[in-house]
Amino acid sequence: MVVAIDGPAGAGKSTTAKAVASELGFRHLDTGAMYRAVALVAAERAIEPLEASKSILIEPGPPLTIDGAAPGESLRTASVTEGASRVAGDPEVRKVLVERQRQILADGDWVVEGRDICTVVAPDAEVRIWLTASELERAKRRAGESDADVASVLEAQKLRDSADQGFGRSTLDKPEGSVSLDTTELDLDQVVAQIVQLVEEARS
Repeated sequence: MVVAIDGPAGAGKSTTAKAVASELGFRHLDTGAMYRAVALVAAERAIEPLEASKSILIEPGPPLTIDGAAPGESLRTASVTEGASRVAGDPEVRKVLVERQRQILADGDWVVEGRDICTVVAPDAEVRIWLTASELERAKRRAGESDADVASVLEAQKLRDSADQGFGRSTLDKPEGSVSLDTTELDLDQVVAQIVQLVEEARS
């Protein structure tokens, strides 16, 4: 079974997906980390992202590995985050990574999260969730993770949303047929419980 979790930046996709996977005993695939891996390798080897995407083997883990080695926290640096956003805008890189993601999801039980998951990567997933929250709440959560100023995070988030919505993608709109889950007023346990219930209903 595949549980697909999509939604805008700061909606809590990664935290929720990890918790749901743990609750269900499924594996977790963070597709955003794969774009980070490509951005990291492209920068380290001074090659184009497309070449990097074709030349490395990414295994989802945990932990995620690149050619058998775990990059660890180097995937989460500001420069890699910025690079990953640019990499994700390259349709040729997306094509390579989407194919790899589909290969991974073809075997076993997965909770997969990231952009375009419900529409491109796993449109036939048994459970498809559109996870969202108010713009301010999303910014507050991201600010809390880094001890940053909410106003500055909100401004950066608006730029990120605008960038992510480009390149012919539709990353801020609920995919047709998915279940919308607004987490603004919900804690993590409540969100996980609702998704687990949807999984149980899909299984029955």
